[in-house]
Amino acid sequence: MSTNHGRTRWALTAPAALTLGLLAGLVTTTASANPAAAQNDEIAHTVQEGDTLEALAKAYLDAPRQWPLLQARNKVANPRQLQPGSVVWIPVRLQPAESATVEFVHGPVTAQGQGNGAAGPVSKGGRLDEGTVLQVGPDAFVAVRLADGTVVRVQAQSELQLRQLRRRGRAGSLQSVLEMRSGAVESSVPPKAEAFRRFELRTPQAVTSVRGTRFSVAMGDAGQTTAAVLDGSVAVQQRADSAHAPHPSASAQPHPAALLAPGQGLAVAADGTVGTPRALLPAPDTSAVPDTLGDAGLLAIDVPALPGAARYEAQVAQDADFTQVLRHGRFADGHLRWRALDDGRYYLSVRGVDDAGIPGRPAVLPFTVKTRPVAPLYQLPAPGAVVGTSTGELQCTQVPGVRWYRVQVASNAQFNQPLIDAQRLTECRLPLTALPAGNYFWRAASVLELPGGQADQGPFAPPQPFMVADRPAALSLQSLQAQDGEPTVRLHWPSQAGQRFRLQLAAAADPAFDQPVQDTVLDAAEWTASHLAAGEYLVRIQVLDPTGLQSDFSPPRQIRVGTGLRTGAGLPVSTSTGQPVGRP
Repeated sequence: MSTNHGRTRWALTAPAALTLGLLAGLVTTTASANPAAAQNDEIAHTVQEGDTLEALAKAYLDAPRQWPLLQARNKVANPRQLQPGSVVWIPVRLQPAESATVEFVHGPVTAQGQGNGAAGPVSKGGRLDEGTVLQVGPDAFVAVRLADGTVVRVQAQSELQLRQLRRRGRAGSLQSVLEMRSGAVESSVPPKAEAFRRFELRTPQAVTSVRGTRFSVAMGDAGQTTAAVLDGSVAVQQRADSAHAPHPSASAQPHPAALLAPGQGLAVAADGTVGTPRALLPAPDTSAVPDTLGDAGLLAIDVPALPGAARYEAQVAQDADFTQVLRHGRFADGHLRWRALDDGRYYLSVRGVDDAGIPGRPAVLPFTVKTRPVAPLYQLPAPGAVVGTSTGELQCTQVPGVRWYRVQVASNAQFNQPLIDAQRLTECRLPLTALPAGNYFWRAASVLELPGGQADQGPFAPPQPFMVADRPAALSLQSLQAQDGEPTVRLHWPSQAGQRFRLQLAAAADPAFDQPVQDTVLDAAEWTASHLAAGEYLVRIQVLDPTGLQSDFSPPRQIRVGTGLRTGAGLPVSTSTGQPVGRP
């Protein structure tokens, strides 16, 4: 690299930066990290036999008639007689300008133009000009498509400048230079055989220059840079203009390059030291991840520990190319947690990160989120409780707007051969009149009725165990007694370790929960209420995860509280039509 009057020059004939590039057609450059210097960047062309300024203007600039600009810059006496081996400097600002397009955006992402105007939000399809600085907020993402089809995926909490978007001549190949100031970026460069195409992604320690590959670059909190390559062989070299690099006069020889084969990565320390290439960690095992997830509170996915992984990175996208990322996170273990997603089809990418901060190979798999209609909450029996033969009953809450309920009973939690499968119950209750004594599991789901009469079933609630035992001898009529005080309501629901819950109870006439009857925080996934007045209520629950995430409130479930007679065993006394016997 050489400079003249504040200009930064790229020498296309010798490596001078920490460069990551394909072994075939490797182009190495260097430039100042100062954003204001972008307009002063220059390309060094080594003159070949037969070169003229007019030919160079045609090759590099917008038109051959711009050769006087090159003559003025280089002070060439005869534009038709150039000395072979000499250098002609090409100001980048004279090359035809290009722009980029916002392919997808999620969350708070702003763009600030080169004129240092106010930053504004970006939107899908928006145009991004050269010099634009993108700032991606927490839990946000933006995908940018360059004119040659290169897709740049900018991750959460990143800052990236589109330093140069130019063409090499009017119809030539794209010349793109991106400056990353923080965060992480993943790029896919299409493998087109375009001569002289350049794509560079820079950090203070590194310059990545590639063609036809997919790779990621990230900056750590301590100033280090990591690179991981999934496709394409690359070379890595210390960036000569980094703060810790030796002065150019200290050595005339370029720094030796480290070679990365496909499936390798390396780390560059904050002082510019290039680490030894190492194999990427293998992809984590996702074989146990369910095809369909039904938790309406949080998006929770678990993967087993990966040997060698110090932490994990994971993304959830709407597309298999991960240009439409909705969730991104870094996790200390394989317990991946995010805010819930709407029902739909998604893709998960998860990879381990080694002790040097280098991300490994990703495991990618599709999955479906199906949380609507929400499953009812269990009421009776309590988990693991005993019910009597012939008189036992399974009860769960009503769900507003639901047409039917499906209740299954099985001898194991896998439900591979259900013993009972009641599919269109109008109430969420199932008498156990013919179930023999033994240990069982039950689960329940809500079912909507779609236009045309089709059924749309939601997810089953997690299986809950119970036991059926022979009843004692029949009690006499004198053993029937009214329950002291007001009725007791008990609810149970699934949970993850360490989770707490906020529960609100409102009258059925208050569906907006403007005046809740109860608003309480619970340490366990169960709730008991006594002394409730007879009537119908709505209950909704919010998950308070130990990570600090909070879910939205669940859709309300409906419970009915009615005073009535119960047997000494606590079972309700009903008429021949199944209606509870009221207390006089």
